[in-house]
Amino acid sequence: MDKRNQDIAYFLSFCIEQYKNAKGIDGTDAMEIFLKYGVLDYLNEHFEILHTQNRQWILEDIDEFIELRKDKRI
Repeated sequence: MDKRNQDIAYFLSFCIEQYKNAKGIDGTDAMEIFLKYGVLDYLNEHFEILHTQNRQWILEDIDEFIELRKDKRI
């Protein structure tokens, strides 16, 4: 695995871990939410910008992303 892909993998793992801790859920539930709403694709696609932000900002961005996806499903 090249350095960039490894960095992205670490970032995705970090985001999953932080999200599950913030929401008080387990990793399986966090992954189900991320997969359901395409969060992993979003984080991967915008890695260059997102990985420079602090934890709280990233979590708020993920919450906003999920809420926008929920609204589109109605």
